[in-house]
Amino acid sequence: MQIIGLLLWVGCIICGIIVLIKLFQEKGILHGILGFICGLYTFIWGWMNATRLGIKNIMIIWTLLIIASIIVNAMFGGFNYSMGTPTTP
Repeated sequence: MQIIGLLLWVGCIICGIIVLIKLFQEKGILHGILGFICGLYTFIWGWMNATRLGIKNIMIIWTLLIIASIIVNAMFGGFNYSMGTPTTP
């Protein structure tokens, strides 16, 4: 199941890079650097300009990949938290 999580993550990265390239082209280097540092900015900017730039399908795929990644990680232990008193060997 880790392979599925990895594939979802790679898909998210690819979609993010595509939108980041559009961000660099449209808004310039400062916004591009901000988008590189903060992926949430790139995601929101992508949705705000999806129709105008013709990247609506990429944004839908990116959103679905993020949701699927969260579900897969939650179901198969990607978020592993230990509750209780730690044991010492």
